[in-house]
Amino acid sequence: MNRRLFLGAGTALFSSAFAEQSPQITNRVAIQGVCAWPKLAKLSDGTVLALIFNQPCHGRWEGDLECWGTTDGGNTWRLRGAVTAHEPGTVRMNCAAGLAKNGDVVVLCGGWSNAGPRGTVLDGVARTLPIWVCRSNDGGRTWKAVANFPTPPQTGFAAGKNYMPFGAIETAADGSLCAAVYLTSNTRAGDESGIRNGYFVRSRDDGRTWGEMVPLNPNASETSILHIGKGKWLAASREGQSGSKDLHVRLMISSDDGASWQRDMALTLPYQVNGNLIRLRNGRILLTFGNRNWGNYGVDARFSEDEGKSWGSPFRLAHCPYSDSGYPGTVELADGSAVTAYYSKVSRDFHYEMRVAIWNPNHFTRGGKPV
Repeated sequence: MNRRLFLGAGTALFSSAFAEQSPQITNRVAIQGVCAWPKLAKLSDGTVLALIFNQPCHGRWEGDLECWGTTDGGNTWRLRGAVTAHEPGTVRMNCAAGLAKNGDVVVLCGGWSNAGPRGTVLDGVARTLPIWVCRSNDGGRTWKAVANFPTPPQTGFAAGKNYMPFGAIETAADGSLCAAVYLTSNTRAGDESGIRNGYFVRSRDDGRTWGEMVPLNPNASETSILHIGKGKWLAASREGQSGSKDLHVRLMISSDDGASWQRDMALTLPYQVNGNLIRLRNGRILLTFGNRNWGNYGVDARFSEDEGKSWGSPFRLAHCPYSDSGYPGTVELADGSAVTAYYSKVSRDFHYEMRVAIWNPNHFTRGGKPV
């Protein structure tokens, strides 16, 4: 395999040697006992919210989505409220999150059936559940499930499947709210087999109801979308089947405000997933992603200074002891520093935690070298 084929234009080959982490990056434990898969949002007062799964497992037993917050730049986190109250025998976990134009926090939350009580792993197939549209008008303290998300027609390829949300909820050039979802079949909760077909979906009423679904990536699942202005979008799409040699993050682009999408370059090497995209105030695009290469587990980052046309070399934000880690999300703070949240397995038997890397992107070159 030519490993250079998995890197986009203007990039350097990422060494398979153990990645070094800069001393300018501080990592700390944020929330213990959760698998998390954090989605971050920043309120107008600077508070950073993390929407997380509140159990130390991959959806194998009952649990819910929670909202945590930090007001000191990611150093300390406190529970704000429960986003969902799962029905008995189910789990609520997969989500997309963002802010509505009126300042409300909007969350799309998926889930699975066949979930036992805490600590009890059940055999059998889990059924994918319809997405709940959840909303908070008080900074994530109280929540209401305001609507159900559309379900796919149960014919052809979509038969027996449902949509799952992922990533950020972003505002389009036309003012609508947009998110990414993907089709998944009934399986075991947390199992990625049979997942494919990513879609881009829009809300015309500030996140209360959703529709106008268009194909985003036919061979993708979890996708992070980013509107970079004037109707141009980037998406970091998890492409390929779990366990296959072609599993990586693929760049997708749209120039017509999300109405259609084109496949672009690979952004990572195999087994480096999932990706998160944000635009910094200085115009740089920041990609963060999990690295599950053997002996090199952690969270890495790349910069683009030309709106995604080319990317600098990857660099290390955080080390993790197991491959079962990553799913980063990043927000930029008022002083130019950044908080990158991610999850990490810390021992063999259901021990997980959310960690954060606190750093300043302005202190790093395009290639990730400290300034």
